[in-house]
Amino acid sequence: MPTPPLLTAPPVRTPHGAPPRTAAHRPGGALRPRHATGLPERLARSAAAGQGHHLSTEELPEWLARRRAAGRFRVSRVPFAELDGWSFAAGTGNLVHRSGRFFSVEGLHVTSEDGPVPEWHQPVIRQSEVGILGILVKEFDGVLHCLMQAKMEPGNPNLLQLSPTVQATRSNYTKVHRGADVRYIEYFTSALTDGRARVLTDSLQSEHGAWFLGKSNRNMVVEALDDVPLHDDFCWLTLGQLGALLHHDNLVNMDSRTVLSCLSAALTDPTDPTDPANPAVPAERDRALHTDQELLSWFTHERARRALTVRPVPLKDLPGWEWDALAGRHREGRYFDVVGVAVEAGNREITSWRQPLFEPRGRGVTAFLTKRVDGVPHVLVHARAEAGFLDTVQLAPTVQYTPGNYAWLPPDRRPPFLDQVLDGTAGTLRYDAVHAEEGGRFLNAESHYRIIETDADFAAEEPPGHRWFSRAQLASYVRQANCVNVQARTLLAILDLALPARV
Repeated sequence: MPTPPLLTAPPVRTPHGAPPRTAAHRPGGALRPRHATGLPERLARSAAAGQGHHLSTEELPEWLARRRAAGRFRVSRVPFAELDGWSFAAGTGNLVHRSGRFFSVEGLHVTSEDGPVPEWHQPVIRQSEVGILGILVKEFDGVLHCLMQAKMEPGNPNLLQLSPTVQATRSNYTKVHRGADVRYIEYFTSALTDGRARVLTDSLQSEHGAWFLGKSNRNMVVEALDDVPLHDDFCWLTLGQLGALLHHDNLVNMDSRTVLSCLSAALTDPTDPTDPANPAVPAERDRALHTDQELLSWFTHERARRALTVRPVPLKDLPGWEWDALAGRHREGRYFDVVGVAVEAGNREITSWRQPLFEPRGRGVTAFLTKRVDGVPHVLVHARAEAGFLDTVQLAPTVQYTPGNYAWLPPDRRPPFLDQVLDGTAGTLRYDAVHAEEGGRFLNAESHYRIIETDADFAAEEPPGHRWFSRAQLASYVRQANCVNVQARTLLAILDLALPARV
Protein backbone atom coordinates (compact mmCIF):
# COMPACT_ATOMS: atom_id res chain seq x y z
CA MET A 1 0.00 0.00 0.00
CA PRO A 2 1.56 3.36 -0.98
CA THR A 3 2.51 5.76 1.75
CA PRO A 4 0.01 8.64 1.88
CA PRO A 5 1.42 12.09 1.27
CA LEU A 6 2.23 14.18 4.31
CA LEU A 7 -0.40 16.73 5.13
CA THR A 8 1.07 20.22 5.26
CA ALA A 9 -0.50 23.29 6.77
CA PRO A 10 -1.02 26.34 4.59
CA PRO A 11 1.51 29.11 5.06
CA VAL A 12 0.86 31.26 8.12
CA ARG A 13 0.07 34.86 7.34
CA THR A 14 1.12 37.17 10.12
CA PRO A 15 0.11 40.83 10.56
CA HIS A 16 2.22 43.95 10.39
CA GLY A 17 5.16 42.45 8.52
CA ALA A 18 5.94 39.86 11.21
CA PRO A 19 7.92 36.83 9.99
CA PRO A 20 6.05 33.51 9.79
CA ARG A 21 6.80 30.94 12.44
CA THR A 22 9.25 28.31 11.24
CA ALA A 23 10.61 25.08 12.67
CA ALA A 24 13.45 27.10 14.16
CA HIS A 25 10.88 28.83 16.36
CA ARG A 26 9.36 25.56 17.57
CA PRO A 27 12.02 23.45 19.32
CA GLY A 28 10.97 19.83 19.78
CA GLY A 29 10.25 18.87 23.35
CA ALA A 30 13.26 20.70 24.73
CA LEU A 31 12.50 23.22 27.45
CA ARG A 32 14.37 26.49 27.53
CA PRO A 33 14.58 29.34 30.02
CA ARG A 34 11.63 31.69 29.64
CA HIS A 35 13.89 34.73 29.80
CA ALA A 36 16.99 35.52 27.81
CA THR A 37 19.77 36.25 30.28
CA GLY A 38 22.50 38.83 30.01
CA LEU A 39 20.60 41.56 28.12
CA PRO A 40 20.40 44.07 31.02
CA GLU A 41 24.15 43.80 31.57
CA ARG A 42 24.84 44.31 27.86
CA LEU A 43 22.54 47.34 27.78
CA ALA A 44 24.18 48.78 30.90
CA ARG A 45 27.62 48.41 29.30
CA SER A 46 26.42 50.26 26.19
CA ALA A 47 24.76 52.97 28.30
CA ALA A 48 28.04 53.51 30.14
CA ALA A 49 30.04 53.82 26.89
CA GLY A 50 30.40 57.53 26.19
CA GLN A 51 32.27 56.97 22.93
CA GLY A 52 31.61 54.55 20.12
CA HIS A 53 33.25 52.41 17.48
CA HIS A 54 32.24 54.55 14.49
CA LEU A 55 31.93 58.19 15.55
CA SER A 56 32.83 60.10 18.66
CA THR A 57 29.97 61.97 20.31
CA GLU A 58 31.70 65.26 19.53
CA GLU A 59 31.87 64.37 15.82
CA LEU A 60 28.16 63.66 15.50
CA PRO A 61 26.93 67.28 14.88
CA GLU A 62 29.53 67.71 12.12
CA TRP A 63 28.57 64.34 10.62
CA LEU A 64 24.92 65.44 10.56
CA ALA A 65 25.93 68.72 8.93
CA ARG A 66 27.77 66.79 6.19
CA ARG A 67 24.75 64.57 5.59
CA ARG A 68 22.55 67.68 5.41
CA ALA A 69 24.90 69.26 2.89
CA ALA A 70 25.03 66.06 0.81
CA GLY A 71 21.26 66.01 0.31
CA ARG A 72 18.72 68.21 -1.38
CA PHE A 73 16.09 69.21 1.16
CA ARG A 74 13.31 71.69 0.73
CA VAL A 75 9.84 72.13 2.23
CA SER A 76 7.47 74.84 1.02
CA ARG A 77 3.84 75.57 1.79
CA VAL A 78 1.36 75.10 -1.02
CA PRO A 79 -2.42 75.51 -1.35
CA PHE A 80 -4.55 72.43 -0.90
CA ALA A 81 -5.40 72.57 -4.62
CA GLU A 82 -1.72 71.91 -5.39
CA LEU A 83 -1.45 68.76 -3.25
CA ASP A 84 -1.00 66.28 -6.07
CA GLY A 85 -2.86 63.07 -5.29
CA TRP A 86 -4.88 64.62 -2.46
CA SER A 87 -8.43 65.99 -2.55
CA PHE A 88 -11.41 66.81 -0.36
CA ALA A 89 -13.88 63.93 -0.70
CA ALA A 90 -17.34 64.68 -1.98
CA GLY A 91 -19.95 64.51 0.75
CA THR A 92 -17.67 64.49 3.81
CA GLY A 93 -14.99 66.97 2.81
CA ASN A 94 -12.40 64.63 4.32
CA LEU A 95 -8.88 65.15 2.97
CA VAL A 96 -7.89 61.84 1.34
CA HIS A 97 -5.26 60.37 -0.98
CA ARG A 98 -6.38 58.99 -4.34
CA SER A 99 -4.73 55.61 -3.60
CA GLY A 100 -6.89 55.13 -0.51
CA ARG A 101 -3.65 54.49 1.41
CA PHE A 102 -1.25 56.50 3.57
CA PHE A 103 -3.64 58.51 5.77
CA SER A 104 -6.67 60.81 5.72
CA VAL A 105 -7.72 63.94 7.62
CA GLU A 106 -11.23 63.59 9.03
CA GLY A 107 -13.51 65.29 11.54
CA LEU A 108 -14.06 64.19 15.15
CA HIS A 109 -16.64 65.11 17.79
CA VAL A 110 -15.52 64.35 21.35
CA THR A 111 -17.44 64.56 24.63
CA SER A 112 -15.86 63.98 28.01
CA GLU A 113 -17.32 63.61 31.49
CA ASP A 114 -13.95 64.53 33.01
CA GLY A 115 -11.30 67.16 32.32
CA PRO A 116 -11.28 70.93 31.82
CA VAL A 117 -13.17 70.88 28.48
CA PRO A 118 -16.38 68.80 28.30
CA GLU A 119 -16.84 68.85 24.50
CA TRP A 120 -14.92 69.73 21.36
CA HIS A 121 -14.60 69.20 17.61
CA GLN A 122 -11.31 68.74 15.78
CA PRO A 123 -9.64 67.38 12.65
CA VAL A 124 -7.82 64.09 13.24
CA ILE A 125 -5.43 61.89 11.25
CA ARG A 126 -6.74 58.41 10.51
CA GLN A 127 -3.89 56.08 9.59
CA SER A 128 -4.85 52.47 10.13
CA GLU A 129 -1.55 50.99 8.96
CA VAL A 130 0.87 49.73 11.58
CA GLY A 131 4.38 50.81 10.63
CA ILE A 132 7.77 49.59 11.82
CA LEU A 133 10.04 51.72 13.97
CA GLY A 134 13.16 49.61 14.35
CA ILE A 135 16.71 49.99 15.61
CA LEU A 136 19.30 47.46 14.48
CA VAL A 137 22.01 46.77 17.08
CA LYS A 138 25.34 45.00 16.87
CA GLU A 139 28.32 44.51 19.15
CA PHE A 140 31.64 46.18 18.41
CA ASP A 141 34.49 45.47 20.83
CA GLY A 142 31.96 43.85 23.19
CA VAL A 143 29.67 46.90 23.30
CA LEU A 144 26.20 47.12 21.74
CA HIS A 145 25.83 49.91 19.18
CA CYS A 146 22.64 51.22 17.59
CA LEU A 147 22.45 51.85 13.85
CA MET A 148 20.95 55.34 13.54
CA GLN A 149 19.89 57.20 10.43
CA ALA A 150 20.20 60.86 9.47
CA LYS A 151 16.67 61.16 8.12
CA MET A 152 14.79 64.12 6.73
CA GLU A 153 11.18 64.62 7.78
CA PRO A 154 9.22 67.54 6.33
CA GLY A 155 7.85 68.68 9.68
CA ASN A 156 11.14 68.71 11.61
CA PRO A 157 12.22 72.26 12.55
CA ASN A 158 15.75 71.53 11.29
CA LEU A 159 14.63 68.89 8.74
CA LEU A 160 17.39 66.34 9.48
CA GLN A 161 17.42 64.42 12.77
CA LEU A 162 18.64 61.06 14.08
CA SER A 163 15.99 58.47 13.34
CA PRO A 164 15.82 54.71 13.88
CA THR A 165 17.42 52.33 11.38
CA VAL A 166 13.96 51.72 9.91
CA GLN A 167 11.12 54.21 10.15
CA ALA A 168 8.50 53.16 7.66
CA THR A 169 4.78 52.82 7.27
CA ARG A 170 3.48 49.60 5.75
CA SER A 171 2.81 51.53 2.54
CA ASN A 172 6.49 52.56 2.52
CA TYR A 173 8.07 49.16 2.99
CA THR A 174 5.58 47.38 0.71
CA LYS A 175 6.38 50.07 -1.89
CA VAL A 176 2.87 51.38 -2.53
CA HIS A 177 4.60 54.63 -3.54
CA ARG A 178 6.85 52.67 -5.99
CA GLY A 179 9.96 54.24 -4.56
CA ALA A 180 13.30 52.73 -3.58
CA ASP A 181 13.61 49.92 -1.07
CA VAL A 182 13.69 50.83 2.62
CA ARG A 183 17.26 50.33 3.80
CA TYR A 184 17.76 47.45 6.28
CA ILE A 185 14.07 46.45 6.28
CA GLU A 186 15.13 42.81 5.76
CA TYR A 187 16.56 42.69 9.29
CA PHE A 188 13.07 43.28 10.64
CA THR A 189 11.41 40.74 8.35
CA SER A 190 13.26 37.94 6.51
CA ALA A 191 16.48 37.99 8.55
CA LEU A 192 14.52 36.95 11.63
CA THR A 193 13.67 33.62 9.98
CA ASP A 194 17.01 32.77 8.40
CA GLY A 195 19.17 33.22 11.48
CA ARG A 196 20.84 36.52 10.57
CA ALA A 197 19.13 38.48 13.34
CA ARG A 198 17.20 38.07 16.58
CA VAL A 199 14.63 40.22 18.33
CA LEU A 200 15.54 41.94 21.61
CA THR A 201 12.34 43.97 22.07
CA ASP A 202 9.10 44.05 20.10
CA SER A 203 5.87 45.81 21.08
CA LEU A 204 3.02 47.85 19.68
CA GLN A 205 3.13 51.41 20.94
CA SER A 206 0.70 54.27 20.44
CA GLU A 207 1.35 57.56 18.69
CA HIS A 208 -0.04 61.00 19.60
CA GLY A 209 -3.57 60.38 20.82
CA ALA A 210 -4.55 64.04 20.44
CA TRP A 211 -3.88 64.05 16.68
CA PHE A 212 -4.03 60.41 15.52
CA LEU A 213 -7.09 58.16 15.72
CA GLY A 214 -6.12 54.71 17.00
CA LYS A 215 -2.58 54.85 15.59
CA SER A 216 0.09 52.37 16.70
CA ASN A 217 3.53 51.41 15.44
CA ARG A 218 5.57 48.29 15.97
CA ASN A 219 8.63 49.27 18.05
CA MET A 220 11.46 46.79 17.49
CA VAL A 221 15.08 46.36 18.49
CA VAL A 222 16.81 43.63 16.50
CA GLU A 223 20.36 42.35 16.92
CA ALA A 224 22.32 41.57 13.75
CA LEU A 225 24.26 38.30 13.91
CA ASP A 226 26.25 38.84 10.72
CA ASP A 227 28.18 41.66 9.11
CA VAL A 228 26.06 44.73 8.37
CA PRO A 229 26.93 46.98 5.43
CA LEU A 230 27.10 50.64 6.43
CA HIS A 231 25.26 52.87 3.96
CA ASP A 232 25.49 56.64 3.65
CA ASP A 233 23.30 58.52 6.15
CA PHE A 234 23.74 55.80 8.82
CA CYS A 235 26.09 55.59 11.80
CA TRP A 236 26.70 53.32 14.80
CA LEU A 237 26.24 54.89 18.27
CA THR A 238 26.24 53.47 21.79
CA LEU A 239 23.37 54.01 24.19
CA GLY A 240 25.70 56.26 26.18
CA GLN A 241 26.26 58.45 23.14
CA LEU A 242 22.53 58.64 22.46
CA GLY A 243 21.96 59.60 26.09
CA ALA A 244 24.40 62.49 25.68
CA LEU A 245 22.75 63.56 22.42
CA LEU A 246 19.33 63.68 24.13
CA HIS A 247 20.58 66.81 25.88
CA HIS A 248 20.62 68.62 22.51
CA ASP A 249 17.54 70.34 21.09
CA ASN A 250 15.90 68.72 18.07
CA LEU A 251 18.60 66.14 17.39
CA VAL A 252 17.14 62.72 18.34
CA ASN A 253 13.76 62.35 16.67
CA MET A 254 10.54 61.11 18.25
CA ASP A 255 10.63 57.71 16.59
CA SER A 256 14.11 57.07 17.95
CA ARG A 257 13.05 58.14 21.42
CA THR A 258 10.10 55.77 21.56
CA VAL A 259 12.20 52.77 20.45
CA LEU A 260 14.95 53.73 22.91
CA SER A 261 12.35 53.76 25.69
CA CYS A 262 11.65 50.09 24.96
CA LEU A 263 15.37 49.35 25.40
CA SER A 264 15.60 51.47 28.53
CA ALA A 265 12.62 49.54 29.91
CA ALA A 266 14.67 46.35 29.60
CA LEU A 267 17.51 48.12 31.42
CA THR A 268 15.36 49.58 34.22
CA ASP A 269 12.95 46.68 34.69
CA PRO A 270 14.70 43.53 33.46
CA THR A 271 12.50 40.69 32.24
CA ASP A 272 14.23 38.22 34.52
CA PRO A 273 14.81 39.65 38.02
CA THR A 274 16.70 36.49 38.99
CA ASP A 275 19.37 37.01 36.33
CA PRO A 276 22.70 37.33 38.20
CA ALA A 277 23.95 39.67 35.46
CA ASN A 278 21.10 42.06 36.17
CA PRO A 279 22.63 45.48 37.00
CA ALA A 280 19.47 46.96 38.51
CA VAL A 281 19.73 47.98 42.15
CA PRO A 282 17.49 45.57 44.15
CA ALA A 283 15.98 48.39 46.22
CA GLU A 284 14.90 50.20 43.07
CA ARG A 285 13.59 47.03 41.48
CA ASP A 286 11.73 45.48 44.38
CA ARG A 287 10.47 48.38 46.50
CA ALA A 288 8.04 51.19 45.68
CA LEU A 289 5.50 53.52 47.25
CA HIS A 290 2.63 51.44 45.81
CA THR A 291 2.56 47.73 45.09
CA ASP A 292 2.32 46.58 41.49
CA GLN A 293 -1.20 45.27 42.13
CA GLU A 294 -2.31 48.60 43.60
CA LEU A 295 -1.09 50.47 40.53
CA LEU A 296 -2.63 47.95 38.14
CA SER A 297 -5.97 48.25 39.92
CA TRP A 298 -5.75 52.07 39.86
CA PHE A 299 -4.90 52.08 36.13
CA THR A 300 -7.73 49.66 35.36
CA HIS A 301 -10.13 51.82 37.37
CA GLU A 302 -9.06 54.95 35.48
CA ARG A 303 -9.62 53.22 32.15
CA ALA A 304 -13.00 51.91 33.25
CA ARG A 305 -14.35 55.17 34.69
CA ARG A 306 -13.23 57.68 32.06
CA ALA A 307 -16.17 58.18 29.69
CA LEU A 308 -14.86 59.69 26.47
CA THR A 309 -17.23 59.49 23.52
CA VAL A 310 -15.59 59.80 20.11
CA ARG A 311 -17.69 60.12 16.97
CA PRO A 312 -16.48 60.68 13.38
CA VAL A 313 -18.10 63.65 11.63
CA PRO A 314 -17.56 65.18 8.18
CA LEU A 315 -14.57 67.47 8.05
CA LYS A 316 -16.45 70.07 6.02
CA ASP A 317 -19.08 70.56 8.77
CA LEU A 318 -16.68 70.75 11.73
CA PRO A 319 -18.01 73.38 14.18
CA GLY A 320 -15.47 75.98 15.27
CA TRP A 321 -13.15 75.38 12.31
CA GLU A 322 -12.80 77.31 9.09
CA TRP A 323 -11.02 76.56 5.84
CA ASP A 324 -9.49 78.60 3.04
CA ALA A 325 -7.16 77.76 0.15
CA LEU A 326 -4.07 77.53 2.39
CA ALA A 327 -5.17 76.15 5.77
CA GLY A 328 -7.84 74.80 8.06
CA ARG A 329 -7.75 76.54 11.43
CA HIS A 330 -9.67 76.97 14.69
CA ARG A 331 -11.69 80.18 14.72
CA GLU A 332 -10.19 81.31 18.03
CA GLY A 333 -6.60 80.74 16.89
CA ARG A 334 -5.94 77.79 19.20
CA TYR A 335 -4.77 74.18 18.94
CA PHE A 336 -3.35 73.60 15.42
CA ASP A 337 -3.74 74.34 11.71
CA VAL A 338 -3.99 71.89 8.81
CA VAL A 339 -1.68 72.96 5.98
CA GLY A 340 -0.24 71.60 2.73
CA VAL A 341 3.46 71.27 1.85
CA ALA A 342 5.61 70.35 -1.14
CA VAL A 343 8.68 68.31 -0.18
CA GLU A 344 12.03 67.58 -1.83
CA ALA A 345 14.34 65.07 -0.13
CA GLY A 346 17.18 63.59 -2.12
CA ASN A 347 17.90 60.75 0.33
CA ARG A 348 14.35 59.41 0.74
CA GLU A 349 12.75 56.41 -0.99
CA ILE A 350 10.64 58.97 -2.89
CA THR A 351 12.58 62.16 -3.59
CA SER A 352 9.61 64.54 -3.92
CA TRP A 353 5.99 64.50 -2.82
CA ARG A 354 3.16 66.63 -1.44
CA GLN A 355 1.06 66.09 1.65
CA PRO A 356 -0.99 67.74 4.42
CA LEU A 357 0.55 68.36 7.86
CA PHE A 358 -0.78 69.46 11.26
CA GLU A 359 0.94 72.61 12.56
CA PRO A 360 0.41 73.29 16.30
CA ARG A 361 -0.22 76.78 17.61
CA GLY A 362 2.50 77.26 20.20
CA ARG A 363 5.16 75.11 21.83
CA GLY A 364 4.08 72.47 24.34
CA VAL A 365 5.39 71.73 27.82
CA THR A 366 5.87 68.09 28.80
CA ALA A 367 7.27 67.26 32.22
CA PHE A 368 7.74 64.55 34.78
CA LEU A 369 7.80 65.59 38.43
CA THR A 370 10.06 63.20 40.31
CA LYS A 371 11.06 62.49 43.87
CA ARG A 372 12.91 59.87 45.89
CA VAL A 373 11.01 57.82 48.42
CA ASP A 374 13.47 56.20 50.83
CA GLY A 375 16.09 56.52 48.11
CA VAL A 376 13.98 54.95 45.34
CA PRO A 377 13.28 57.25 42.33
CA HIS A 378 9.59 57.80 41.54
CA VAL A 379 7.75 59.77 38.85
CA LEU A 380 4.29 61.31 39.15
CA VAL A 381 2.22 59.72 36.39
CA HIS A 382 -1.03 61.09 34.99
CA ALA A 383 -3.76 58.76 33.67
CA ARG A 384 -4.50 60.84 30.60
CA ALA A 385 -7.50 60.44 28.31
CA GLU A 386 -7.04 61.35 24.66
CA ALA A 387 -9.57 60.95 21.87
CA GLY A 388 -7.27 58.90 19.67
CA PHE A 389 -6.24 56.26 22.22
CA LEU A 390 -7.57 52.78 21.58
CA ASP A 391 -8.28 52.31 25.30
CA THR A 392 -9.13 55.96 26.07
CA VAL A 393 -6.53 56.31 28.87
CA GLN A 394 -2.76 55.82 28.92
CA LEU A 395 -0.01 56.58 31.42
CA ALA A 396 1.30 60.05 30.62
CA PRO A 397 3.69 62.70 31.99
CA THR A 398 2.65 64.76 35.01
CA VAL A 399 2.20 67.74 32.70
CA GLN A 400 1.56 67.53 28.95
CA TYR A 401 -0.07 70.66 27.58
CA THR A 402 0.33 73.58 25.21
CA PRO A 403 -0.11 76.46 27.69
CA GLY A 404 -1.80 78.83 25.23
CA ASN A 405 -4.64 76.38 24.69
CA TYR A 406 -5.61 76.67 28.36
CA ALA A 407 -4.86 80.35 29.02
CA TRP A 408 -8.55 81.22 28.70
CA LEU A 409 -9.60 78.88 31.51
CA PRO A 410 -10.14 80.16 35.09
CA PRO A 411 -7.47 79.09 37.61
CA ASP A 412 -9.63 76.36 39.16
CA ARG A 413 -10.02 74.64 35.78
CA ARG A 414 -6.40 74.82 34.62
CA PRO A 415 -4.54 71.51 34.42
CA PRO A 416 -2.87 70.34 37.66
CA PHE A 417 0.79 71.30 38.13
CA LEU A 418 0.98 73.25 34.83
CA ASP A 419 1.52 76.63 36.48
CA GLN A 420 4.10 75.21 38.92
CA VAL A 421 6.08 73.77 36.02
CA LEU A 422 5.87 77.04 34.08
CA ASP A 423 6.86 79.35 36.96
CA GLY A 424 9.59 77.06 38.32
CA THR A 425 8.06 76.54 41.76
CA ALA A 426 7.56 72.78 41.40
CA GLY A 427 11.16 71.91 42.28
CA THR A 428 14.68 71.69 40.88
CA LEU A 429 14.99 71.55 37.10
CA ARG A 430 17.16 68.54 36.20
CA TYR A 431 16.55 68.39 32.47
CA ASP A 432 15.24 70.85 29.88
CA ALA A 433 15.48 70.38 26.12
CA VAL A 434 13.26 71.04 23.13
CA HIS A 435 12.29 68.00 21.09
CA ALA A 436 10.18 67.82 17.96
CA GLU A 437 7.24 65.46 17.70
CA GLU A 438 6.63 63.19 14.70
CA GLY A 439 7.96 65.08 11.67
CA GLY A 440 6.18 62.99 9.07
CA ARG A 441 2.74 64.31 10.02
CA PHE A 442 3.33 67.42 12.16
CA LEU A 443 4.98 70.70 11.16
CA ASN A 444 7.19 72.48 13.70
CA ALA A 445 5.54 70.54 16.55
CA GLU A 446 7.90 71.10 19.49
CA SER A 447 7.70 70.65 23.24
CA HIS A 448 9.90 71.66 26.14
CA TYR A 449 10.67 68.31 27.76
CA ARG A 450 11.47 68.81 31.44
CA ILE A 451 12.32 66.65 34.43
CA ILE A 452 11.83 68.40 37.75
CA GLU A 453 12.95 66.94 41.07
CA THR A 454 10.61 67.74 43.95
CA ASP A 455 10.85 67.41 47.71
CA ALA A 456 10.09 64.08 49.37
CA ASP A 457 6.75 65.35 50.70
CA PHE A 458 5.56 66.79 47.37
CA ALA A 459 2.08 65.55 46.37
CA ALA A 460 2.01 63.13 49.29
CA GLU A 461 -1.75 63.13 48.77
CA GLU A 462 -1.93 62.29 45.08
CA PRO A 463 -4.57 64.30 43.20
CA PRO A 464 -7.24 62.45 41.23
CA GLY A 465 -5.86 60.79 38.13
CA HIS A 466 -2.25 60.80 39.39
CA ARG A 467 -0.04 58.19 41.07
CA TRP A 468 3.61 57.90 42.01
CA PHE A 469 5.31 55.08 40.06
CA SER A 470 8.84 53.90 40.63
CA ARG A 471 10.87 54.09 37.44
CA ALA A 472 10.98 50.29 37.31
CA GLN A 473 7.20 50.09 37.64
CA LEU A 474 6.64 52.54 34.81
CA ALA A 475 9.17 50.68 32.65
CA SER A 476 7.21 47.46 33.14
CA TYR A 477 4.19 49.05 31.44
CA VAL A 478 6.26 49.97 28.38
CA ARG A 479 6.57 46.23 27.70
CA GLN A 480 2.82 46.12 27.10
CA ALA A 481 0.96 47.46 24.11
CA ASN A 482 -0.57 50.94 24.24
CA CYS A 483 -0.21 51.59 27.98
CA VAL A 484 2.40 54.40 28.14
CA ASN A 485 1.95 57.34 25.79
CA VAL A 486 4.66 58.56 23.43
CA GLN A 487 5.51 61.66 25.50
CA ALA A 488 6.02 59.61 28.66
CA ARG A 489 8.15 57.16 26.71
CA THR A 490 10.41 60.03 25.61
CA LEU A 491 10.84 61.12 29.23
CA LEU A 492 11.52 57.55 30.35
CA ALA A 493 14.29 57.23 27.75
CA ILE A 494 15.73 60.53 29.00
CA LEU A 495 15.60 59.38 32.63
CA ASP A 496 17.36 56.10 31.89
CA LEU A 497 19.87 57.18 29.25
CA ALA A 498 20.49 60.92 29.76
CA LEU A 499 20.05 61.13 33.56
CA PRO A 500 20.83 57.61 34.81
CA ALA A 501 22.24 58.57 38.19
CA ARG A 502 20.72 61.96 38.99
CA VAL A 503 16.97 61.65 39.38
